[in-house]
Parts: sequence; structure tokens; C-alpha cells
Amino acid sequence: MIKRLPPLFRNFYFVTGATFLSWMIFLDSNDLINRFRMSAKLRSLENEKEYYHEKINEVEKDRQELMGTTELLEKFAREKYLMKKETEDIFIIQEKD
Repeated sequence: MIKRLPPLFRNFYFVTGATFLSWMIFLDSNDLINRFRMSAKLRSLENEKEYYHEKINEVEKDRQELMGTTELLEKFAREKYLMKKETEDIFIIQEKD
């Protein structure tokens, strides 16, 4: 039965290499499929990290502005949280898409 196989499939190095490759591609805990999944997740987490760093910088900038003067604090409260003085009315205008 072994004699019927082509010489390439009877070669020890070919059989060992094919076994090793199939083990690494499909059966190992660090197989190629898991490596691709993990690299995709890493890229996603790096993008998320970059997004949160930008948000932290924005918050720090707003904080620095607020700690500057009371006028800026009042402006920030009016714009972000729609706060008003007791004698004022607020009108919110929303544009339709």
C-alpha cells in the first residue's frame, strides 16, 4: 500500500513538514485563525484607545477653560447644560434633517 503512494508523499521530510503545518494551522492553541482574530481585536482596541485619549484631551481643555474665569464657567454652563439665570428664558432651536 505504501508503495502505491507517489515518492513525494513517502518522503519523511514532506510528511513531517505537512504534519507540522497542519498542527500549527488547525490544532495548536495559537493557530492562525486565533492569531488573525487576536490581531483584529488588537487593532480595534488601539483605535478605541486613541478615541479615548482624544476625549481625555478635550475634557482637560474644557477643565482648563473652566478654571480660568467665572465668565467662561458661566458660558460653559449655559452652552453645555442649558443653565440660565432666573430672569431668562431659553429657546432651543433644532434643525430638521
